[in-house]
Amino acid sequence: MSATEQPLMQESDAIAHARRQMAVCNACRYCESYCAVFPAMAMRRDFSVADLTHLANLCHNCKGCYHACQYAPPHAFDINIPATFATIRQESYATFAWPSGAGKFFERNGTLVTLLAAVFATLAMVLAVAIKDPDVLWGSHTGPGAFYRVIPWWLMVLLSGATFLYALLALVMGGIRYWRGTGRAGGGSVGPAPAAEATADVLTLRNLGGGGHGCNDFDDRFAMTRRWLHHAMFYGFFLCFAATSVATVYDHFIGHPAPYPFWSLPVQLGTWGGVLLCIGTAGLTWVKIVTDPVPVARQLMGGEYAILALLFLISATGLLLLAVRHTGAMGILLAFHLGLVLAFFVALPYSKMVHGVYRSLALLRNAVEKRAVR
Repeated sequence: MSATEQPLMQESDAIAHARRQMAVCNACRYCESYCAVFPAMAMRRDFSVADLTHLANLCHNCKGCYHACQYAPPHAFDINIPATFATIRQESYATFAWPSGAGKFFERNGTLVTLLAAVFATLAMVLAVAIKDPDVLWGSHTGPGAFYRVIPWWLMVLLSGATFLYALLALVMGGIRYWRGTGRAGGGSVGPAPAAEATADVLTLRNLGGGGHGCNDFDDRFAMTRRWLHHAMFYGFFLCFAATSVATVYDHFIGHPAPYPFWSLPVQLGTWGGVLLCIGTAGLTWVKIVTDPVPVARQLMGGEYAILALLFLISATGLLLLAVRHTGAMGILLAFHLGLVLAFFVALPYSKMVHGVYRSLALLRNAVEKRAVR
């Protein structure tokens, strides 16, 4: 496939299984008020590969439909929408990944994330020990520019900037491919109203509330646990990103290099972001461990555990770095933390994190389609 050719989802066992299940669901419609998937399903009479890919990415995996379904396993119809759609989502990540061929990384996603984290973190620490004078590496540094005495400013910017920009480019290209690959003729056009609706759905995670009572995170009981944990991780991540952005403005435009006082804006944003990230990632890992295993695509869990663990380590080492930044432990911990961040940026376009892009686009397409049929 050339660099400009549009990849398309192929017919697979999961696609065929989903098409059969959607035919049953479209006849039943008991779950029509549960989430955005079933009203979107009701707008269709047949289900192409593109349709099923869109519906799978619109699914927030609340599992309400599974626990409410009279045809769920062990019934002969074997209706298990959450597990089937999770498999299709993973296939869509691999199909639309950029550059072409990079989707193979999703086949062993957990191994990839774990290996990258181990290699980058170890390499960062080894290079720090090998290159820096021990008195500098293990010394106590205070005042403006303390971090740059251990890792030069130009090297930190080069490594983090290059990996971040690559991840951003790969995510954007993957999103474009997904949007084109799931398009429908006559499906309406994007405007301010559908964009505003999709943005609100993303920011509130409304569909993780199921039909309003919550998700079936553990069994047939409703709970908002996963929604609040997703909120903690989502907003914790963006608070950390905001902290980095503010620190960049301080450093490059105001001439005030890090580290900053504890009550400064970058440190406060990063501290609260790190705390929320730790809570969200640890909590979501716990939910995955104790949840009912039947409506889950177990073959995908390794990659999900790996990326949650990596995010937890990044936020935990960031908080620990704040605590020891004026001690001799700062240098080696800074190298370890930076290695983890670089690993995250490299793995980002080929990990479960891409669901944020695809699901947001699915919500946008759903908002457009609803207005087109009115």
